Amino acid sequence: MNSRRSCSNKLAFPPDSPYFRSMQTMRFRSSPVLLAALLLGAIPAALAQTPAGIAQVLQPYVDRHVLAGAVTLVASPDAVLSLEAVGYADIAAAQPMRTNAVFWIASMTKPMTATALMMLVDEGKVSLDDPVEKYLPEFHGQMLVVEQDANHVLLRQPEHPITVKEVLSHTSGLPFSTKVERRYDPPAARSATPEELAKLVRDAERKNDLLSLREAVFSYALTPLQTPPGTHYEYSNAGINIAGRIIETVSGLAYEEFMRRRLFQPLGMVDTGFRLNADQARRLAKSYQPDVSKTGLVETRISQLSYPLTDARRTASPAGGLFSTATDVSLFCRMILNGGVFADKRYLSEASVRRMTATQTAHLNKPGEHEVNYGLGWFASRPDPGSGPMSGPSGHAGAYSTHLWIDPQKRLITIYMVQHNGYPGKDGDKIRPAFEQAAAALAAQ
Repeated sequence: MNSRRSCSNKLAFPPDSPYFRSMQTMRFRSSPVLLAALLLGAIPAALAQTPAGIAQVLQPYVDRHVLAGAVTLVASPDAVLSLEAVGYADIAAAQPMRTNAVFWIASMTKPMTATALMMLVDEGKVSLDDPVEKYLPEFHGQMLVVEQDANHVLLRQPEHPITVKEVLSHTSGLPFSTKVERRYDPPAARSATPEELAKLVRDAERKNDLLSLREAVFSYALTPLQTPPGTHYEYSNAGINIAGRIIETVSGLAYEEFMRRRLFQPLGMVDTGFRLNADQARRLAKSYQPDVSKTGLVETRISQLSYPLTDARRTASPAGGLFSTATDVSLFCRMILNGGVFADKRYLSEASVRRMTATQTAHLNKPGEHEVNYGLGWFASRPDPGSGPMSGPSGHAGAYSTHLWIDPQKRLITIYMVQHNGYPGKDGDKIRPAFEQAAAALAAQ
């Protein structure tokens, strides 16, 4: 049987289109001579584009139904070296992926939120060592769980209240989220027994955009800490959302408005935001996950978000609510790689960039356990060296497999934009490394 035909549990990929492949796999390399020739009309624009290698590297994964489609970007501090698209934004509609496709970048929002907060640190309005309760009084008196089972919970005061640094580095002791952030059926809840209600809440889908930031953060203040502050790493959306709320109380602006005015608009990130307009909704890449047989892909919805994604009532999540494009993300990354400067405008001090991208959790790693190195809103790899634009290679991933990485030693940015809730088979784990290897080869030319 032809493997490209549709079957009951698999979305079939449309036939290969050499035209679309050739149009979507162009690499744009900056060259003064080439630019001059183009301006003088000596070289047709179509001939000035050289075939790229990255899309060809990823195409076999599309052909094997492991990858629906992707947009990849490679940049230096000064320029975009490669921007390519491969595969499909919508498999069923045979809609090719375009380089201006929009993606939910999920937790790639976290570095941007941390950057916004560090702007206030630079201005002397926030100190990382301050207790959170200085800015959010509802956290005063927050308790710590000492022991807990099905029948009782024993609480005590922690040795110190959680700090701004701890919420940014996932070492505050807060859980990932709270029960009130979950969506469940109200009529079913009204008629449920206590046991049924507990199961309903436990099994409900967690949503990033149901509560206002103020409401979500208030629920964190009412939640006991799971571990003593500063003693354990536990990845927590709650902590980054608290950072977003601190931005609001200190700046006097809504978190979303602060991000727009201070970061997105000045950088030219025109397609980055927490809800979609009509044009962006048309450019949104469909989401996919493995089918039942784990041999192909099926379309899915983003379970963490409320639909329609254009609904103005959806709230902004500092921990994971943003939509963006590869180009927009690259503008932010180039600013970070340049030590907080982009297009002659300083957004952040070099010291703040280094502090964000320096590991804050290495001392918590234990022999024999998985090593985690997290900075302030960033996955990091090295301590602060005290000089230079960044402490070391740093980046972040998103829940639906998006990824950004900045390597200051190589002076290289790689951005991988997909919309996958997992991949079928074992080849999915090979896709991004294949892209990064091709990106490194490209940068070395």
